[in-house]
Amino acid sequence: MAHNKLFTIVLFFLCNLAVGLTDSTVSCYRIEPGTIAGIICADVLLTLIIVIVTYRCASFRRQRIENADKVYMNVRANCKT
Repeated sequence: MAHNKLFTIVLFFLCNLAVGLTDSTVSCYRIEPGTIAGIICADVLLTLIIVIVTYRCASFRRQRIENADKVYMNVRANCKT
């Protein structure tokens, strides 16, 4: 826990040093809040799509494996009689 606090303090001072060394008359490119919100929403949507597709593919594969086991068990049962 102490390392985490130390890391946070060092990072804070490095960020302040970087801001202090830059020329304050240089204007930064401004990004509108709507643009940032759009990027975040698109990221969340894309993440959800990836999770859903992965879940569906895994479910189909698991279902295929379970169905294959049932078929083989029925074939074996039919062969025994």
